[in-house]
Amino acid sequence: MLDIKFIRENTDAVKDGARKKHITVDIDALLILDERRIQTQGLVDSLRQEQNTIGRDIATTTDVKLRETLVTEMRGLKEDLKKHEDSLKAIMTEWRKIMLCVPNIPDFSVPEGKDDSENAEIKSWGVQTSFDFPAQDHMTLMLKHDMVDFDRGSKTHGFRGYFLKNDGAELSFAIWNYARKFFGKKGFMHMIAPSIVRPQYFYGTGHLPNDAEDLYVTQDEDYLTGTAEVPVMSYYADEFIDPIHLPVKFLAFSPCYRREAGSYGKDTKGLIRVHEFYKLEQVILCKASHEESVQWHDWLNRNTEEFIESLNIPYQTVVNCGGDLGLGQVKKYDINLWVPGEKTYREISSASYFHDFQTRRFNIRYKDEDGKVRFAHSLNCTAIPTPRILVSLVENFQTSDGRIEIPLALQPYMDDRTMIG
Repeated sequence: MLDIKFIRENTDAVKDGARKKHITVDIDALLILDERRIQTQGLVDSLRQEQNTIGRDIATTTDVKLRETLVTEMRGLKEDLKKHEDSLKAIMTEWRKIMLCVPNIPDFSVPEGKDDSENAEIKSWGVQTSFDFPAQDHMTLMLKHDMVDFDRGSKTHGFRGYFLKNDGAELSFAIWNYARKFFGKKGFMHMIAPSIVRPQYFYGTGHLPNDAEDLYVTQDEDYLTGTAEVPVMSYYADEFIDPIHLPVKFLAFSPCYRREAGSYGKDTKGLIRVHEFYKLEQVILCKASHEESVQWHDWLNRNTEEFIESLNIPYQTVVNCGGDLGLGQVKKYDINLWVPGEKTYREISSASYFHDFQTRRFNIRYKDEDGKVRFAHSLNCTAIPTPRILVSLVENFQTSDGRIEIPLALQPYMDDRTMIG
């Protein structure tokens, strides 16, 4: 959430940020409402102060007639105060509603564009895999080796359901364990995060209200998370962090759930777009410094690049255009893996930084060297998701006889086997 004072003082920049992100929000209406909020709050405060004064006078006076006069005055004051408090409550409801929709300002380096088709490649690594034999897609290969069951998955779960089995399950365990060791060397605090989270924390990260249709809701009106970012950010909600512990670096594992409501008809087969999956997420809280945020943003993204390189899977890194940024993101990189069966790149990871947009909502603070209270900055980046990575891994490592090579880095976690099939 942006500071309302910042919005008042930088109205044109906030409006231009919303334009660049292709987000519609009425900043002028917010500012008019904010003036009403300030005026009404001032009136309420004044009436409360007057009420306190009269209350003290009633308690201390011994004059019966004066007491009666003060009591009558107090009744009228209470009625007047309640009327203005109700007005303030209505104003604040609308004020908060608009404030939750005001997007963070994207960095000047973010390119213009309306959606992910206009993201700009900044790096490619590896040679796009091609074969001198008829290549097979991941579904064919995994079904052939009894690594997955889509039919029974659909019977049990419904649309987009799947069972990973045998080497499909073993390969997933291998990836998780290798990732735990790989990222663990980089100083992260390991964490297994809850997947059922209170609604206010989805507002905190910016997933609500805009992503409501993509979230699963429990009968208790809590939500299932689509990323460990949400519960991890709530870890320090309403707390002060000792600055000597900054940056705090989390590596959180969790099951994840997404309805994929906005992707009807897209990727209906295979493991690209499923309703439930597993993910390791990198999250950082650092000092309130743009330079630090930029540094850690590049560091987080590079961690995932290095992980992909260690598996020897070709990839590209793109910087996301304005229209492909979320509400709170200042800047975002996507890493896309090469999928030979489609002859295209597919997203596997996103790295974002937010400045204090999220931490204001979570009320995560620290005191700087001068004792001034500041909101920390937040960042996150996918370490690795399963089963999506299996798509590229299986297709890139297929052999002419229909088997699947196991990447060298994963072999120790697969009983030193070199091949599936």
